Amino acid sequence: MGIFKRLKTIAKADINSLLDGVEDPIALLNEYSREMEQEMAKAQRALSRQIFVENKQAALILETKELVDKRTRQAKLAIDQGDDSIAKLAVQEKLNQEKQLSFYEQQYDVIKGQTETLREKLADLQETYRELQQRKILLASRANVAQSMKQIQKATVSFQTDNILRGVARAEDKILMMEAEVQAGSQFASPLLQHDAVLQNYVNEEDLHREIEKLKNEKVTLS
Repeated sequence: MGIFKRLKTIAKADINSLLDGVEDPIALLNEYSREMEQEMAKAQRALSRQIFVENKQAALILETKELVDKRTRQAKLAIDQGDDSIAKLAVQEKLNQEKQLSFYEQQYDVIKGQTETLREKLADLQETYRELQQRKILLASRANVAQSMKQIQKATVSFQTDNILRGVARAEDKILMMEAEVQAGSQFASPLLQHDAVLQNYVNEEDLHREIEKLKNEKVTLS
């Protein structure tokens, strides 16, 4: 039973370690940046299509206005020429185009509103992205500092303080032993040196008498 519990603990620790690796803060920030960039690209494409539709609608309005003006001139010309049937057709077409023009202009207002909404959305995304980049720089710096501190703390905890202290004590004992050996060697060397000094300073009686007689003979000769 104890073995299975231990295996479960090990497996749980491995899973947590894996999740910690997946949830790396810098990797997450980079992923969020990529997602924001993708959203901005989508918004940019949508805005481009919207501007295209708006321009097409503006062109359609301009074309319809020109057609209304044309039918108006045709109707006036037919009336001047007394051609009531042509005038009637021209006026009918003119009225139809004016209705279309009103509808197109209403659509254009809606499209312009949608375009403005997309512009604002894109601007918001760009501003959010800039803020994210700034925060990412700050958070990356904080993450690096925190990671460094975590490594330092982990290294500090892993120090075998007792072993180090015991090692220092052994080194100190060795140094004390070396000092003791030097002191002991000095104590043994001193008597020998003193004995040598005594031997060097020793003069026997025969040599002393011979030197005195020599000095007396030299004094008599000088006299």
